[in-house]
Amino acid sequence: MRFFTSVHLLLLGYIIAIIIFWGLSLQRQSGRIYSQEVITLQSRVDSTKDPYTYNRELEALKHSLSKRTTQYTGEGATFLIVILIGAVVVYSSFHRRIILSRQQNNFMLSVTHELKSPLAAVKLNLQTLEKHQLDEEKRNLLINRCIKESDRLNDLCNNMLFASQIEGRQYRPAIETFSISDLVASILKEYSSRYSRNFEGDVTAACEISGDKVMLQMAINNLVENAVKYTPDDKPIKISLHKAQNKIILTIADQGAGIPDTEKKKIFNKFYRVGNEESRKAKGTGLGLYLTSKIVQQHKGRITLKDNTPSGSVFEICLPV
Repeated sequence: MRFFTSVHLLLLGYIIAIIIFWGLSLQRQSGRIYSQEVITLQSRVDSTKDPYTYNRELEALKHSLSKRTTQYTGEGATFLIVILIGAVVVYSSFHRRIILSRQQNNFMLSVTHELKSPLAAVKLNLQTLEKHQLDEEKRNLLINRCIKESDRLNDLCNNMLFASQIEGRQYRPAIETFSISDLVASILKEYSSRYSRNFEGDVTAACEISGDKVMLQMAINNLVENAVKYTPDDKPIKISLHKAQNKIILTIADQGAGIPDTEKKKIFNKFYRVGNEESRKAKGTGLGLYLTSKIVQQHKGRITLKDNTPSGSVFEICLPV
């Protein structure tokens, strides 16, 4: 990246220098033409005998000189502006490609880990069931673990599939009217059974909405999963749903480390994750928040991020009824 930037600046500086050089050369050539035209005028018209004609033609020559100067300056400035715009576009495009390439590389590293972890856990549990004669309670425990890991894999595959559909513009929402209160309540029940965490729910009953139930469930799941990743085991995760005028407002608050202000505008970008793959400890692919924002946009809503007190983040989804 530094090499490209250096070469880019050198080429840009060279082009600007060439434009300035040729502009000065044309200006000097125009001055020589003017001087030669004045000499020709003096040999053709006597300024003492016919000062009117002489002054008139001299003014015409000066006007022609001014016109050429304006033309050279205008053309040079226009060409320089076009070059600068092109340079900015090329640099911005290359810079975005470099960032996207790095994010895709991070995505491949993280998604490989996300796929291998539940597969390894399922395999280990199944091997344990195969090799050992366990009592009913332990067998059910291992089977439940396999189901939970399968759910993780299913959520990950759904995220990747939906991301592909969005990129290919193949996503067509299946609109229906349903109770989002029941949906949030079922998600709370599912995650309470999946994780031994403290989930605090405040769900207003009878909140109905028109939209794609599966996609909204995916969006809420992504936010809850994100809260689980970053909230310490001894801290609660708060989920609330209520209706305000003609809007449904869903908030999910975690008590993690929070997100720096410099990162808040980036977290909804595809593949983006706070930090890097070497420094971050939480699992993830960088698709969850990206997909959530896309789903909310498809439903003509908005998603915002706020700081939680004393620590953590609060994601708020506002959807029209």
